[in-house]
Amino acid sequence: MTKDHDLYSEKMISIPAPRFVIFYNGEKKRPEQEVLRLSDAYFIREEHPALELEAVMLNINAGNNPELLKACKSLGEYAEYVAKVRRYAKDMALAEAVERAITECIQEGILADFLERNRAEVKKVSLYEYDAEKHMRQVREEAKEDGRMELLQEQIAKKLEKGLSVQEIAEALEEEPDTIRNLITHKKEG
Repeated sequence: MTKDHDLYSEKMISIPAPRFVIFYNGEKKRPEQEVLRLSDAYFIREEHPALELEAVMLNINAGNNPELLKACKSLGEYAEYVAKVRRYAKDMALAEAVERAITECIQEGILADFLERNRAEVKKVSLYEYDAEKHMRQVREEAKEDGRMELLQEQIAKKLEKGLSVQEIAEALEEEPDTIRNLITHKKEG
């Protein structure tokens, strides 16, 4: 792209416009196509952010984007493999579900050459990927709990300002007095 250009020149070098595409195969229901913007993650919303990145997310789960999955055989077969793993993982251990899906895909000619050559690596990646999804669910649950604790601490602080005792605060917030004491102590230490 730039090998014949002087990288230190003051003249601007033209480059092709970048396009970012994400293939979504998560378990949450998503539209067939959506545009994701980096600025949606910013703490402070700006009408014209200094840095923006847009990526088109294409859902490749069963029943979504059939034309794309038909046009790109490998992507379509990958989506079939993932669907099999998920289906079998409902009734058996994940490692068994992955093994069964790999064996079945090879027999049906789905990613057969790739799976035969890379069986061990596919197993590792599949197990890691699904464990990562489980981890992210746990992180989201912890974040919800952290948000609840933060709200509880704010409520406790307001009630302390009003001169209420730990027992009165516990009764008002329907919490155990020890929980209230721990949150007060934690807030003072933090």
